[in-house]
Amino acid sequence: MNNNSNWNSWIRQTHRWLSMAFTLTVIANFVAMARGTPPAWVTYSPLLPLGVALRSPLDALPADAAGMHVQ
Repeated sequence: MNNNSNWNSWIRQTHRWLSMAFTLTVIANFVAMARGTPPAWVTYSPLLPLGVALRSPLDALPADAAGMHVQ
């Protein structure tokens, strides 16, 4: 069970960092849009951390369903 706790903790920490990266890319997107039409890579840059962050809670679901939720 300790191994599962470490795995769950790692998933949660990764999700936090990805959430911060997503927030920063959205802020950068708004700043770029305020200065004019941004390049496409700036417009779509929030999608990468968002897509990876979406997967992290989905990876934690089996552990939560099995009653191994870390408090």
